[in-house]
Amino acid sequence: MTTYTHISSDAATDGSQGEARDSAHIDITPGMLYYGNTVVLLSTTNPDGSTNIAPMSSTWALGNTIVLGMGLGSRTAENLMQRGEAVLNLAGPELWEQVERLGDMTGGERSQQQHGHGSIPVHDKFTAVGLTPERAALVGCDRVAECRLQIEVRVKHCEPDVDNGFVIAQTTVLRVHADPAIVVEGTSHVDPRVWKPLIYNFRHYHTLTSQMGESSITQTPTLV
Repeated sequence: MTTYTHISSDAATDGSQGEARDSAHIDITPGMLYYGNTVVLLSTTNPDGSTNIAPMSSTWALGNTIVLGMGLGSRTAENLMQRGEAVLNLAGPELWEQVERLGDMTGGERSQQQHGHGSIPVHDKFTAVGLTPERAALVGCDRVAECRLQIEVRVKHCEPDVDNGFVIAQTTVLRVHADPAIVVEGTSHVDPRVWKPLIYNFRHYHTLTSQMGESSITQTPTLV
């Protein structure tokens, strides 16, 4: 928990204390606030029944609900709104180059500007970047075999954001697939000591370092 120090209005008018307060932070305008988000290769179903995969990092989970955010007009957004299903394939750090290459591709029929750069139409992205399709259990789009954690979801609600630039989709989890090597033996818990997701940190690729500590409510305690 972060502790904040309150500065009174009287103190703020004092030269020395005001200067100390102002020097602590500066005002900035980042190009995009991708502050350490997990990278997902999102599988969706194209109109012809094939699978589109697209990299994204704007996701968050709350219980059995996962919220996704992506640009309006993209093939992924159209597939989500039209077919209402997806697979979140959580990439590991070894896949960062494939993720980056996928960012230069679109599942649409013509080139378009997205993710801050241009993209070219590619129908079979699996073959293009050397990934392996794997049949899903409850949705029509394929999973990415190389991703050690895969989550099949159904879309429950889609709408544009307040600025009408993105689509926000609320999804519910149908099934979670995990590589046995990242699961605590005899349980359904992902082992955070083994599972290291790819992190998109202000447009740079990172992964997790060694453990700093753990929550008091963890179901997989590792510290004495």
